[in-house]
Amino acid sequence: MTEKVSLSELQLIIRDSLYMSLPDFYWVIAEISELKENNAGHCYIELIEKHPDEKNVRAHIKAIIWSNRYRFLRAFFENATGESLREGLKILIKTKVEYHELYGLSLVISDIDPAFTIGEMAVKKQLIIKKLEQEGVFSMNKEIEFPNVPQRIAVISSKNAAGYSDFINHLKNNSFGYVFYTALIEASLQGKETEQDIISALDRIALYSYLFDLVVIIRGGGSQTDLSWFDNYNIAYHVTQFPLPVVTGIGHDKDISITDMVAHTALKTPTAVADFLVDSVARAENHIVELSTEIINMSRSIFEKNRARIESSGNKLFPLAQIMISDVKNKLSAGLIEIINIGKAKIIKAGLIPANQESRLASATKSYSSGAELKLKQNIQRLNSGSNNCFGVNHLILNGLANKLQILNPENVLQRGFSITTINGRIIRNCDQIEKDDLINTQLYEGSLRSTVVDKRNRK
Repeated sequence: MTEKVSLSELQLIIRDSLYMSLPDFYWVIAEISELKENNAGHCYIELIEKHPDEKNVRAHIKAIIWSNRYRFLRAFFENATGESLREGLKILIKTKVEYHELYGLSLVISDIDPAFTIGEMAVKKQLIIKKLEQEGVFSMNKEIEFPNVPQRIAVISSKNAAGYSDFINHLKNNSFGYVFYTALIEASLQGKETEQDIISALDRIALYSYLFDLVVIIRGGGSQTDLSWFDNYNIAYHVTQFPLPVVTGIGHDKDISITDMVAHTALKTPTAVADFLVDSVARAENHIVELSTEIINMSRSIFEKNRARIESSGNKLFPLAQIMISDVKNKLSAGLIEIINIGKAKIIKAGLIPANQESRLASATKSYSSGAELKLKQNIQRLNSGSNNCFGVNHLILNGLANKLQILNPENVLQRGFSITTINGRIIRNCDQIEKDDLINTQLYEGSLRSTVVDKRNRK
């Protein structure tokens, strides 16, 4: 059996073994998954190594940069790369393995190679661009026709950002007095929330795309580091698929992001975007003015060309019109005389027609009156005869029905010696309706009986 040791003694054995086995410094490639600075200025980092699919974690370890070294390394790294140390960044670090009895295994970082990170960022950016090109979507948003008069604008930005305020003031206080309608969809444009916020904002705008002419993404100000959040495949892909033109103004001077590359139009600053929109409306107005001037000039030219032709045609038509008027006057005079002659003949002829018509009408009236009087007398006779026959037949039918009713009268039935037996007001027709000891009533022609059932027998 081995010698018994305390936990602290075992920890010291582990520490000494590690120091003896790993005495040197090592250059390690890893990705930052978490980074925190404490009040003392020390930087605590969680380092991971991912599988090539960028989902499964292969390795994980804690690391620390002491405050006196961290101040130097942070400034050096940011100046060299334009990036700050942050989550998701792949770095090459010089480190030494350390083991502490309370805090366990960790790495102490003494140096960072910015060249490696620059190369990794460039490679990652190129891979995203290549993927978008292979999918055939890289230039899709650029192919959307830009509106002639872009006045209804959906703005993706932070409400409190100085760039947003500059954009709105520059847009609304333009020297031309153009009116623009803007709707702000708030989103975080730096940090880990950038991807989700921008995609969510684009999805919201897409639901009401018919209300807008284009989308503007503006950031304004900030460090070069913040620009890296826009080198994102998911943001870029959503921009390529968007149904409206996307214009970016995310504040950069030296480099452009992948989001800028796939957008319809990429500009440096929010105020540059505002100037671009004002200029677009101004170009549309100038084009309309040019078209109106062109139309006026063409109209004048056409009018001048046809005015002489109209005057010449008028001179030629005037004599012809006089001749036609003279001919029409002659035809009207002849027609008027003919109408007068026809009218006279008709009047003379019409004087003879009334006398003949009066004679015919009197004769026809007498003939019609005689025939109608005869028909009336015949109809009266038929009506009298038919009524008498109908009354006689109905009288016989009624007498027969009266005789039947008299025969069926219950009093006559009782008079012939029959009786009617009831129980509780109901006529008894068979023995099943009564039981032994029931009280029953018997109605005779003269008087009635009340009796008790002693026995009952069916017909069978």
